[in-house]
Amino acid sequence: MPKTSAATNRAGGKRRRLRSLAWIAALAVGTMLLPGCAPSDGVPTLTWYINPDDGGQADLAAVCTTDAKGAYKIETSLLPKDAAAQREQLARRLAAGDSSLDIMSIDPPFIPELAEPGFLAPVPADVAKRASKNVLDGAKAGATWNEKLVTVPFWANTQILWYRKSVAKAAGLDMTKPVTWDQLMKAAGDEKKFLGVQGAQAESMTVWINALIESAGGHILLNSGAKADEIKLGLTSPAGKEAATIIGNIGKENLGGPGLPTSTENDSMTLFQGDKGSFMVNYPFVWPATNAAVKAGSVKQDVLDDIGWTLYPRVDADKDTAPPLGGINLGVGSHSQNKELAYKAIECITTPKNQATYFVTNGNPPSNSTAYDDPRVGKQFPMAKTIRESLKLAAPRPQTPFYNEISTGLQQRWTPPASVDPTTTPQESQDFILAVLRGDRLL
Repeated sequence: MPKTSAATNRAGGKRRRLRSLAWIAALAVGTMLLPGCAPSDGVPTLTWYINPDDGGQADLAAVCTTDAKGAYKIETSLLPKDAAAQREQLARRLAAGDSSLDIMSIDPPFIPELAEPGFLAPVPADVAKRASKNVLDGAKAGATWNEKLVTVPFWANTQILWYRKSVAKAAGLDMTKPVTWDQLMKAAGDEKKFLGVQGAQAESMTVWINALIESAGGHILLNSGAKADEIKLGLTSPAGKEAATIIGNIGKENLGGPGLPTSTENDSMTLFQGDKGSFMVNYPFVWPATNAAVKAGSVKQDVLDDIGWTLYPRVDADKDTAPPLGGINLGVGSHSQNKELAYKAIECITTPKNQATYFVTNGNPPSNSTAYDDPRVGKQFPMAKTIRESLKLAAPRPQTPFYNEISTGLQQRWTPPASVDPTTTPQESQDFILAVLRGDRLL
């Protein structure tokens, strides 16, 4: 799903060395704490703050309310569409001690920022054990902080490589075998086609950088639990320079098309569906969206028939790929008055059956491996096995309370793609981000 990060300006001097949530706590001063719900029928009401979707979370709330048989009921409250705005709203309310945050849908990169100051209620040991069973490795990593499960994986997302079969055949690529970014760039250039990638100054750029560096065997962040002024980055490593080479070459050689500097996931899909489409890295929403476009008559059936899929491209032919990891985990606010009931509700929401239902109705892949065995999943998403395999290999973005500073810094220094230079961009961006974390620069 498209994501966007917002820059955060913090006060000067020594205050800049405080945790990234210090500003949120300050903004929370004077905020009225919202009381918990007190229904007239005496049944405890749990409020679930959900990210926007096609109504699937509200449907699951209704299902689990029925299954609870009067023990509780779940009401949903919609968070903003933008991921950065979701983060800000949740963080402000948590910092203010808001007791209405019984269940929260949380983007994986923001979990350390909320877990570190104790804003999330601990996951009970028995719940953590059950919630971890059959969960795909990437999804479990994204729900963990300091080696503990601090949220419960709900749905997980990942990018796979989509390709036009006709272009791959013309380029002589065997798509039953792993392919590299170098192969894709050469094929697109030789066939005079465009690659579908996301080059906008947005969260999608951080996603791309991280996947490239992880696939090359490196890491953006080298010490996830460090304080702001002690953080070490790996952008200047050989893996960081390889990532910059790929992004820079795609930009300079116009392999991503003329709209690359502002290209989002939806833009990439539109490009891929057109006459210049060849290969694209993107999320599973592409499949139902393309099917819907065929029904609406805006995309021809032969385009749909020409689409294939496989795992995310490799950077090094001899190293497994490390695809992007996204999705949503469920957390409980530390000031919730219904923690025990909230975790019971979460266990209902995240059953493999409910995850499979959510996938086929809303297009968001399960975090639980067994949910992919549901016949409905394979029927509607023929690439389900590829998605499951991708989530086994997926690597989370940098896990740190200072994720916003790192992500925003990368977006500002690695865009537009044509400006990315492996000899300068990794060093300049690393120096800039570290200066921001020390309080010497502002985003």
